[in-house]
Amino acid sequence: MVSSAKTLPLVKDPDRLESCLQEIPAEPGVYLMRDGSNHILYIGKSKKLRSRVRSYFRESQQLSDRIAMMVRQVTEIEFIVTDTEAEALALEANLVKQHQPYFNVLLKDDKKYPYVCITWSETYPRLFITRKRELGKEKDKYYGPYVDVGLLRNIVNLVKRIFPIRQRPRPLFKDRPCLNYDLGRCPGVCQQLISAEEYRQTLQKIAMIFQGRTGELIDTLTATMKQNAEALNFEAAARIRDQISGLKSLSTDQKVSLPDDTVSRDAIALAADSQHACIQLFQIRAGRLVGRLGFFADAQSGTPGAILQRVLEEHYQAADPVEIPAEILVQHELPDTEILAEYLSDKKGRKVTLLAPQRQTKAELIGMVERNACYELERTQRAADRNTQAMEDLAKILDLPDLPHRIEGYDISHIQGANAVASQVVFIDGIPAKQHYRHYKIKNPAVTVGHSDDFASLAEVISRRFRKYEQLAVDVVTDIKDELLVSPPGLSTSAANDLPDLLMIDGGKGQLSAVVAVLQEMNLLEELRVVSLAKQREEIFLPGESLPLSTDLEQPGVQLLRRVRDEAHRFAVSFHRQQRTDTLRRSSLDEIPGLGFYRQKQLLAHFRSIDYIREASVEQLLEVSGIGPYLAREIYNYFHP
Repeated sequence: MVSSAKTLPLVKDPDRLESCLQEIPAEPGVYLMRDGSNHILYIGKSKKLRSRVRSYFRESQQLSDRIAMMVRQVTEIEFIVTDTEAEALALEANLVKQHQPYFNVLLKDDKKYPYVCITWSETYPRLFITRKRELGKEKDKYYGPYVDVGLLRNIVNLVKRIFPIRQRPRPLFKDRPCLNYDLGRCPGVCQQLISAEEYRQTLQKIAMIFQGRTGELIDTLTATMKQNAEALNFEAAARIRDQISGLKSLSTDQKVSLPDDTVSRDAIALAADSQHACIQLFQIRAGRLVGRLGFFADAQSGTPGAILQRVLEEHYQAADPVEIPAEILVQHELPDTEILAEYLSDKKGRKVTLLAPQRQTKAELIGMVERNACYELERTQRAADRNTQAMEDLAKILDLPDLPHRIEGYDISHIQGANAVASQVVFIDGIPAKQHYRHYKIKNPAVTVGHSDDFASLAEVISRRFRKYEQLAVDVVTDIKDELLVSPPGLSTSAANDLPDLLMIDGGKGQLSAVVAVLQEMNLLEELRVVSLAKQREEIFLPGESLPLSTDLEQPGVQLLRRVRDEAHRFAVSFHRQQRTDTLRRSSLDEIPGLGFYRQKQLLAHFRSIDYIREASVEQLLEVSGIGPYLAREIYNYFHP
């Protein structure tokens, strides 16, 4: 049983706080702050642990709102002593990656910039662009985030044309490769026509492109091409020649004028307003700009130098040693320049220099990076202003007490009742939050092929979405919402974390009435504001009102609702098409218990068609290799019930 004294925050128990601080040594190491539930709130490092931890609890110390909130929850402080500051930095990186503490999150993952992912965890890795960086599979490698989305897509498409790699996430056919194999764009991964080891060698070459090592890759391929030509293997040499030609076209025409074009260097700078900090990192290899990465951070999380240092730490922790340049130019002096330089040098295996240039060519390069960061910050501010204006206008149209920060949209998709599905999309602060999107398969037995019922389908979806709130009384839900205003996301276990400010139903008065009836039965109509948007005239309907609201199609609030409606429709239709395609591809053999893909191939190879299998006797089925008496009887009974 945990003592109640230990669950009391340290700021409310001065004697125990002082005792904890006295136990912490004045040596380099890592400290872990825990709350009353033993959850790790924050992991930090310092060359003098006692001084660093004590600074959190000084009344004279000016802490940001975020860190002050964290300090008020700390009930226990642990520490791990290391020999050097660089070891403390490496240990902190591993612990943060392992535990993912809420208050260690500096960079905002708003899905604005995409990554390139290579799934090394799979036998035959895939290459694709994603805006969601998953941390579940350690072997998967992410490169980015990249600012220029169009250029990144062009690079990935070109890479897939010049290197034969896996083109599809899933095989198109079960027993033969698709057209990509015949075109030479895929080595037949689905049928394992290439060994995993040979295929991975191709992916390792592609990875060099996203590591900024295109020049090194071209040199390697050139040497291989000459070897093939000398061995009279002209077909392989010609194929490599085409790859080299394609790789050279990737090189940007923009040269960066620096005194030493042979040194690999990164340049990082930021631009910040009162809330957000936009960081840009330019990757320069052999005097050429090969990559431009972008990050967002909370401007209140620290000084500009501290923010830059944290970005560099998080970026290079996930990088391979060959990706770390010999020189890093920074806009502001870092708080722990020597520690970071030592850590990066140990990881790379050679000296890495961190420099804050003040004059001449390198300072001009930092100025160029800063200007790009300013432009990106301005674009972000304009987009945020437009979204805020749209939410304010929508709140005025619907007479809402507050801005609708979380809007959920729902739509139904089917063809005459077949493959009926529903979609749930979520917009947070006017921006699609795709991590919260949901699909629903309609389970209502009355919705069948030839008989559709959008009203019943919407009622089912809303009931399933909010069933966990059904037993909550109105005052309980209100208390939960109030609690969320002061509890940090990720730490609150409240059931109302995802309670929307507004529900948008795709349809007219009939669809809206069906949803309102369900919410009334669940005692949630008072807590959830619901509207519907009809397609034909873009009319907004409110519960209990026979006439639509008087609005202008060009109003920002109406346009926001239309974006939610269109996204819900798109998401529902795409899922419906997927279900319909799966139904068409599904073989009747898939319904037979115990009959797997390999046995299906054997049956079809022996009988040539499902019609002949249907007509076969048990004795004829037993003639197929691998089909035993029990399975033969199962197959026969399936076709002869």
